[in-house]
Amino acid sequence: MVIKAYQIADGIDLKQFKSNYEGKLHSYSTSDAYYTNENDRYLYVLSYGVVVFCGYDELKISEHIEFLLSYCNNPLKEKLSEDFIIQKTSEKDKFEHNEAHLSIINDEVIKIILLNIGQSVALDYFLNQAIQMLDETNNYTKMLERKGRLMITNQTLLKFIGKTLIVKNNIVEQLYVFEQPEAAWNDEYLSKVDNGLSQIFDIKNRFRSVDYNLRIINENLDLFKDLMQHKRSNLLEIIIILLILVEIINMFFEKLV
Repeated sequence: MVIKAYQIADGIDLKQFKSNYEGKLHSYSTSDAYYTNENDRYLYVLSYGVVVFCGYDELKISEHIEFLLSYCNNPLKEKLSEDFIIQKTSEKDKFEHNEAHLSIINDEVIKIILLNIGQSVALDYFLNQAIQMLDETNNYTKMLERKGRLMITNQTLLKFIGKTLIVKNNIVEQLYVFEQPEAAWNDEYLSKVDNGLSQIFDIKNRFRSVDYNLRIINENLDLFKDLMQHKRSNLLEIIIILLILVEIINMFFEKLV
């Protein structure tokens, strides 16, 4: 069985999609919708902009993605993707770089697999966003190193901080769902599959990498906001000094007169 995962947007409106899609719904929550359709075809849609297909040909995948775009928030021009293969085996379960050999394959096992592949492609997207934001903040820190101050207006800095916070908050909001699925808590085999896939996709380390980059970005934004506040304080001090000087000059001329 061939699985293909795509990051197609920043987010997907699952509620609206569910109300208009005619597939056989297996399970639904605010973060995912899982469909077990005819002919061993499975569709898994995740709220953070990921859709995962199992058993679909390229034409059907294209048709589904086109349909999904109507329910997407900020569709991506360049979609990230990841492929994976599941094979049934009568021997010991084995997890490899881009495939898994499993002794048990059912709807619940496939859902766990689709979830892990969906998380993997999403982490690629989040890490790319975090690295891009970090590069942008580094441009300003390098400016501080060279010039000793930020050579930009407060309005430009505020726009940058606002844009960065929106992206950062969106990533943080989506990352909270990256936990072991509830079904794996109560089923030993599902837990085994989830752990095996989590290791080969390196989910935990990649998650920590995204989190680490976000922490650095947050520290930089705090620094920029402090500098902006300091700049405002200095300006207020200058204004106050000028007002005092004007008052002293006025008093001096009044005495002369």
